[in-house]
Amino acid sequence: MNDQAAKLRQLVSQNRNKKARVITVTSGKGGVGKSNFTLNFALCLKELGKKVVILDADLGLANIDVLLGVSTKLNLANIIYEDKTIWDVMYKSEYGIDIVSGGSGINDLLNLEERQLQHFFTQIESLNQYADFVIIDTGAGLSKETTRFIISADEVILVTTPEPTSITDAYAIIKMVHSISTDINYRLIINRVANEQEGKSTADKLQLVTKRFLNIDLSLLGNLPDDKNVQKAVKRQKPFYLTYPNTEASLAIKDIANIFLDIKVEKETSHGITSFMSKMLNLLK
Repeated sequence: MNDQAAKLRQLVSQNRNKKARVITVTSGKGGVGKSNFTLNFALCLKELGKKVVILDADLGLANIDVLLGVSTKLNLANIIYEDKTIWDVMYKSEYGIDIVSGGSGINDLLNLEERQLQHFFTQIESLNQYADFVIIDTGAGLSKETTRFIISADEVILVTTPEPTSITDAYAIIKMVHSISTDINYRLIINRVANEQEGKSTADKLQLVTKRFLNIDLSLLGNLPDDKNVQKAVKRQKPFYLTYPNTEASLAIKDIANIFLDIKVEKETSHGITSFMSKMLNLLK
């Protein structure tokens, strides 16, 4: 078999221009509001002047589609097998953010012919020049796919809630990933908190165990309140940030987006979307 990873490293080295920051959003279990956070966080970044593409990488269920009440019929596999472009498979939402469905495309990379691989990565490379952020919404839980997305990204946002099972599962995913790679930049979101104190208490618990047993300094990015208008927006299949802009959750996620953009990032922290895909391919082997 040809060394696909070596070819990808060559592709990476050929492009030294603008590099989109790749952020993986994940959770230890389902039902904690991960995809809803991803969507509304992306909208906040867009409002703050950033170009955002969401890669919906939940191979089992396209949650971003459901939240928006749309259907993205094409995905990365169409680029590989039908010579589609990234622009063909990209869904341009009415809200100014773009969505690409992963489908089976990423898991198919090892079996590609050289021509297919070149075409695929030429298309993916286009996102570096197009977007400021590529946000990857993973499937929930301890899966091989989720682990690969976490290890390959520039940054990881981990979403949990104050529920004990959610905290336990969040720690479990950190522990599992840590056994493979110790060089992960985690940021923590506590969702559905009753108040700021509950959010701080939840973060303290998770930070304590990750520091004590894994020697990881887990930074808290912010808390999101348990806001009834969030579920109202979900039922309407509309983003809560735009549907209820003055509700508590909307104000909180806007603060989180501002805090995130204010975080100082080293020049070479972002290695771009092609580097991300190259790491993914190495992990698939």
